[in-house]
Amino acid sequence: MFASLSAWIMSIAGIICLSVLIELVLPNGQMSKYIKGIFSFIIILVIISPIPKLLHKDFDFSNMFGSSEIKVQEDYLYQLNLNKVSAMQKSINEQIEECGYQNVTARIDSDIFASTIEIKAVYVDISLLIISENAVHKDIIEAKKDMLKIVTTVVQIQNERVVFNE
Repeated sequence: MFASLSAWIMSIAGIICLSVLIELVLPNGQMSKYIKGIFSFIIILVIISPIPKLLHKDFDFSNMFGSSEIKVQEDYLYQLNLNKVSAMQKSINEQIEECGYQNVTARIDSDIFASTIEIKAVYVDISLLIISENAVHKDIIEAKKDMLKIVTTVVQIQNERVVFNE
């Protein structure tokens, strides 16, 4: 009983000394107020920690703040993956247009509900393709090779996963 009382008093004294030391080192400002508040909360927890033992009850502080499980926010991941896929599609379409190929639409088929994006295929619609005068290649076969290179560079997939809809 005396040893546990001595340990309790020493822990109170130790945490108070630590908070005074940190208070001396910290500069005045917003962060100082928050740290003082945190240490005040810790001091209160240290002071009341022997109460459950006096009441002969087991008390677990780990359950005090909820479960410690990490939960994935699926809505956030969905929106994040959707934004990434949209940005990749926009980048592909812009780069293809910069090469002089107009009316081309790229669409990425992916699983945006997974924790990491898994791209299944990229569909490039060239049914309304217009090859402008500033295009490097006037031939449709060479134009498809340029577009294939752009898609594989932006999306980082194999050539077999790029499908051209003519």
